[in-house]
This record gives sequence, C-alpha cells and structure tokens, in this order.
Amino acid sequence: MRKFLLGFLLVLGLGARAQEKFTLNGYIKDSLSGETLIGATLSFRELGKSVTTNSYGFYSITLPKGDYQLVINFIGYQTRETRVRLTENREMNLVLQSGTSVVLQDVTVTARKRDNNVKTAQMGKLDLSVATAKALPAFMGEVDILKTLQLMPGVRNAGEGNAGFYVRGGGPDQNLILLDDAVVYNTGHLFGFFSVFNSDAIKNVSLIKGGMPAQYGGRLSSVVDIAMKEGNQNNTQIDAGIGLIASRFSVQGPIKKKKSSYIFSARRTYVDAITKPLISRTSDFYGSGYYFYDINAKMNFQLSEKDHLYISGYFGRDKFTFNNAARSFKTLIDWGNATATVRWNHVFNKKLFSNTTLVYNDYHFNLNGSQNDFNIRLSSGIKDLTAKTDFDWYISPSHKLKFGALFTRHRFLPNLLAGNQDSVVFAPNNTPPKMANEAALYMQDDWDLSNKLKLNLGLRYSAFGQYGGLEPRATFRYTLDETSSIKWGVTRNLQYIHLVTNAGTTLPTDLWVPSTQRVKPQLSWQYAAGYFKNFNNGMFETSFELYYKTMQNQIEYREGYTPSLKDPEEEFVFGKGWSYGAEMFINKVKGRLTGWIGYTLGWTWRKFPDLNQGLKYPSRFDRRHDLSVVANYQLSEKWKLSGVFVYGTGNAVSVPERFYFIGGVLSQQYGTINGYRMNAYHRMDIAATYTPKPKKQRKYSSNWVFSIYNIYSRANPYFLYFDQEGSAADGTLKVSGKQVSLFPILPSVTWNVKL
Repeated sequence: MRKFLLGFLLVLGLGARAQEKFTLNGYIKDSLSGETLIGATLSFRELGKSVTTNSYGFYSITLPKGDYQLVINFIGYQTRETRVRLTENREMNLVLQSGTSVVLQDVTVTARKRDNNVKTAQMGKLDLSVATAKALPAFMGEVDILKTLQLMPGVRNAGEGNAGFYVRGGGPDQNLILLDDAVVYNTGHLFGFFSVFNSDAIKNVSLIKGGMPAQYGGRLSSVVDIAMKEGNQNNTQIDAGIGLIASRFSVQGPIKKKKSSYIFSARRTYVDAITKPLISRTSDFYGSGYYFYDINAKMNFQLSEKDHLYISGYFGRDKFTFNNAARSFKTLIDWGNATATVRWNHVFNKKLFSNTTLVYNDYHFNLNGSQNDFNIRLSSGIKDLTAKTDFDWYISPSHKLKFGALFTRHRFLPNLLAGNQDSVVFAPNNTPPKMANEAALYMQDDWDLSNKLKLNLGLRYSAFGQYGGLEPRATFRYTLDETSSIKWGVTRNLQYIHLVTNAGTTLPTDLWVPSTQRVKPQLSWQYAAGYFKNFNNGMFETSFELYYKTMQNQIEYREGYTPSLKDPEEEFVFGKGWSYGAEMFINKVKGRLTGWIGYTLGWTWRKFPDLNQGLKYPSRFDRRHDLSVVANYQLSEKWKLSGVFVYGTGNAVSVPERFYFIGGVLSQQYGTINGYRMNAYHRMDIAATYTPKPKKQRKYSSNWVFSIYNIYSRANPYFLYFDQEGSAADGTLKVSGKQVSLFPILPSVTWNVKL
C-alpha cells in the first residue's frame, strides 16, 4: 500500500512537472527603423498556437515548457523563423526585415503567409499597408489612404474625387476616425477632395466595418484606426515629395539611439502661389486664393524596460480667400483640426499590459465677410478632452482579455453669428455652447474554446447625459479546415453625437450636435455572416459576407428647411433606416502580380413619418452595385505598374417632376425623395513608378510616379440642375436637365526622395 501511494504521488509530481508553463513576451520591431509592428503574428508550429502583437507591438503568450519553432509573419516583411527553448519566463524582442525580395526570373515575390482572415474571429476588418496606397494611382498625385479604403467591399465613395466614404449604408458621421486615439471630426481638405492624412506620417491603418470590438464606441458603422509613425530609432531619415499641387517633407531620427525618437512631417499645397502671379494687381479678384497645410509630430521615449511614453500631435488648416473689388466684397474662410495625444504604456508583468491616454482635440470653422462697411462673422466647432485607460491581459494562449474605461468632456459650439456696420453692432440671440459628458466601460474576451471554435465576446456600457445603455458584441469562428472557416457576428452600437448636414458629403459648414432631450441617441443592430477561404498556399485570400443592419433615431432636416439662427434641433425630423447586402473579396497577395477584386450588392433605406408621406425611400448612401478592381505588377526592378477600375450604380437624388407658373413665376414640384438615379459612375486610373538604381556615390534614393486619373475621360455625374431656354411669353420655354461633371482625364507626376 505504501509503495502504491509513493508511486501515485510520483506520477502526480511528474504530471505537474510536465504541465509546467512559462511566458514569452516582448516587442516586434522593424530592423532598420526600430518602429514597432502592429498586428504581427507569432506562430508556434508544434502546438498550432499563435499570438498577434497589439497596437504597440507588444505580445505575450504562455506555453508548456519545451522547445518550439517560432515563425513571425507581417505584411510587407520577410518571414522570420527561430528556435525558442522555453524553460523559464523569457522576454524576447525580435526584429523583422522590411520589403519583399523579387526574383524576376522565377516570377515570384516572397512575402509573409497570410491566414489571419481565416483564423481570427474578427469580421469585416481590413488592414491597409501605406506602401500599397502609395503604389496605386493617386488623384492629382496626392496619395490618400481614405480613397484607398473606398476600394474595399462595403465601402462606397462620397462622390467624384471626394475623400469621404460611407460604410454598409451608414452616414458620414457614423464612422469613428481615430489618429493616435484622437477623434478626427472633419477629415477633408479642399472641401473634401483630399483627406487630412499625410501618408508620409502614417504607420498603420485598420478599417473595421462589422463586429466592432468593445474598445471602440460612439459610432454605428465603422472604425478607421490610424497610427502615426514613431520615428526612426537608429538613423536620421528624410523623406520628401514634390507633386503638381502639393509638396511634402518629413524628417525622423533618434533622440537617443534605441531609446527615443521623433518624427516631424509637413505638407502644403501651393495652388495659391502658382496662381498669384497670373492675377493682375488691377484685377477685381486680386488677393483671392486657397491653400491647405498639415503638420504631424511625434516623440517616443523608452523610460524603462516596462515603460514607454508617446507624445503626438496633428495640426491642419484650410484657408480660402475670395475678393471682388468691383463689389467691395471680401471673405476669408478657414477651418481645421488640432489634436494632441499623450500615451503611457506599462508592462505590469509578463501577462498584463496597460495603456493610459490623454487626448485634446479641437475642430473649428470660421467665416469672415465684409462688403463696404458691413462685416459679418460666423463660427462653429467642437472641443474634446478625453482620458482613457486600456488593459491587455494574456491569460493563456487560448484566452485573452481586454478591458478599460473612457471619459470625454465635449464642448459643442453651434453657429455663432455676429456683425457690425460702422458703429452699429449686431449681436443676435445665438444658441449658447452646449456641454456634455460621455463615459464608457468595456470588457472583451478573445477565447479559443477548441481548435475549431473561437469566440470574441464583448460588452460595453456607455453613458451620455441622461442616456446610457449596454452595447453587447459577439463574433464566432468555426474552422472547417486549415484554409477555410465560417463566421457569425452581432453588434449593438449607440451614437450620442450627430453630424447635421444638408449634403451628401462632409463640408466645413456641417455641425456636430449632441444628444439632448429632443435629439435621442442613434441605435443600431448589425448581424453578419461570412465564409473565408485561402487558396494556393495563401496566394489568394477570399471572403463572402452577408450583413443586415437596422438604425434607429436617424436625423434629417424637415421639408422646406432653410438655414437660420434657430437652434438646429428645431429643424430636425426623426426616423429609422436599414441596410442589407453581400460583399465579395478576392485578394492576391503573392507573385509579381498582386491586387484585389471587391464587389458589393447592397440596399439602404430610410423611413421618416414627416418625409416622403411616411413612405420608405432609398438613402443617398444607397448604391446597388459597387465594384473595384485593383492591380499591381512588378515589371522589372525599376518599373512597377498599377491600375484601378471602379464601377458604381448612380446616386439616388431628388428631382422636380413637373414645372408650372404661379403668378408668372416658374415653380417646380418635386417627386418622391431620392426617386431618380443619376448615370452610373465608372472610371479607370493607371500609374507607373520608376525607381532608378541608386548610385554608390549618392546618399539618397528616389522614384518618380506617373499617373493618369480617369484615363478614358468619363464624364461622371457630380450633380444635376435644370436650365431654361426660350420664353414663356411666346410659348417657346423649355426646361431641360443638365449634368455637371468635374474631372476629365488628369495626368500627374510626383517625385519622391529619401535620404
């Protein structure tokens, strides 16, 4: 009996020892710059387990004691394999070499194996490489990450040449756009034709259009999470570009090698400088002009092995001046964003990582006009102060918990109007600024129940003034085999602030307003299901997703609305919306030829008791068919070709159905809201990038990008108007519809240089 007990205890001891587990953690970085890599995948072949780095390049995984073959993958970087012996807790910081190796004779391109689309539970997430955006044809030579996102399924553009976008039937205010955790309220330069994001300063872009994780909130449709570069920790680097309408300059380098770094990036248009010499001083319009600029800056400090500090900011402005001496009229319009972010990372232990963030952001619009001795001033905007904290807890290889809290103090500034004429001052009874507090708590559990089933369960509680509610989120993945899976997801979202707009795109005159006793929070439920499959050893990624979304408490202006000094709330009407559709995505990620095909079949409806006689009507965001074809081809070591083709069903618009005279004045009667479809939108762009082989005596490298926008000069509709010909007196009056198109074929050239 004693021998049996001793043997039993020995077996238990051996079993316990066999189950010894240790934690491996650290950061994944770029080998040249020292930049951390977001979303890099670390896989352990023997166990079939993997972990991805978080938003700061940190990873942690707990495994049984043993020897493992570790494989690290990241898009645009060479795959790295290394042997790891885990006999104790270890901290291992690893580096990857950037770029792909091209072997033209074999027509292959070495890149990472990509299978996250199949293995993760996350649905509707797209990671965009800035290098991919830079390789595509660019409107007027300006690389724009938001326009590249428009080429993804489920995302439609806001109009010809515009950087705005709509996701799965949602409005422009339903997209949460973050730059280093700071909300960007107005994303457009040049009245929306360019985005405020300078690609030279951007490190990573992620779009989430379905199954929004619990750490994000306050919007119904999507999240665009943009991270700025941290700066080269090893060497000083200068990047610059000269285009047809704008130039860029960026400098980055170490403050203290491998410990701290900085980046400063600036961009400015010079349309005003080019046109100024062409306008004579005697011209009535002398002094008119337009330009925009933006500045990105960031510093990061490694305070200790466990502490990192990041300080970043963005400042951008548009300035439009118009003078008409003949009418003694002058106007100056300026608008822009300013943000500042301070973030502190702390590693509590091998499994617990935290990030604490303080954010200030300010968006404002100003208009100053004068005619003779009459002056008028109009301003509006929104300011936020935000504090948030987030924790990543790596419980086990199959169980990761994320939780945190957020608090934001909002200050909404509605249209403030003032003026004077000589000594007479006009001070109307403007709506006073509105203050509001927004808070949220969240928890999200990423859990592998088995090799087949993975759950991502989240719960968020948010509050805004008198309103509040739970926002559950859940996604499920079931693995069919090594290369395919099916996923389901459901999310509930609340949105407490709203964009008041009378147009289909975001303009600087649009207002952000809070939820009040009259204006209730927007509410949505989104359901999605999808099939994900990779082919040919990961060369092709494919997906097919279905979605259905309901939206409550949608806001529109009442019929017959005209701008006034009233509180905007008095002009609103409220209703509901819903959208549904299917998305197909085929992405070729290896080989000399890469690119993707994205197709969306969708319906988007609105129904308001006070509009359209209470009948449903297609939203202005409705587009039945939306197709994008994108291709990149490595022709040689020096030449790379790219092309884009897009097709979309024409926009739904409201037009007059009949014209008649009342008291000798021609009047019109409109039909149903958005009851007419404009012509279909389609366009093809091409580009060629020439990269000369750098000479040994030169300390810089450069490339030339030649692109043509709208190569077959398609006259795409921008808006419609009705023109009168003839006279009503003699019965020859004719009223006919006219189409306005903006951009014909537009060639451009850009020179980029790196030192």
